[in-house]
Amino acid sequence: MRQSGLWHPRLISLIVGLGHGELLVIADPGLPVPDGVEVIDLVLSRGEPSLMTVLRPVLAELVVEQAAVAEELSDRKLIEYITTQLGDTPLTWITHEQIKMTTAKAKAVVRTGEDTPYANIVLTAGVPF
Repeated sequence: MRQSGLWHPRLISLIVGLGHGELLVIADPGLPVPDGVEVIDLVLSRGEPSLMTVLRPVLAELVVEQAAVAEELSDRKLIEYITTQLGDTPLTWITHEQIKMTTAKAKAVVRTGEDTPYANIVLTAGVPF
C-alpha cells in the first residue's frame, strides 16, 4: 500500500501509464463517454466525490502539459479552484461540444459525482523534463 498520494489502484496505474500528449478527462456523471474509452467511475452519490476532490490528487501525480474546460462552465468557485490548482499550466476554454468530441480521444474518463453543469476538465499529459 502507498504511504501517501492517490490510493485508487486503477487510477494511479492509468496515470503512471499515460504517455506524452495522451488525454485524461475528469467529468461530471452526465458527460457521454464513447464506446471504447475506459471509464473509472468514482460516483458515490450526487455531488460526491466532487471534481475538486478528484482533481487535486490527480494533479499531484500527473505532469499536465495543458488543460481544457468548457466555455459554458460558469461556477466561479469551481473556475477559481481549477485555475489555482493548475498554477502555470495553460488552460484553454472550448465549447462543451468540443469537450464531448475530445472525450472520444481520451485514454480514460474519470467520472465524479460533481453536479455543477459543464464541470469537466481535459488534461493533456506532459513530461517531467
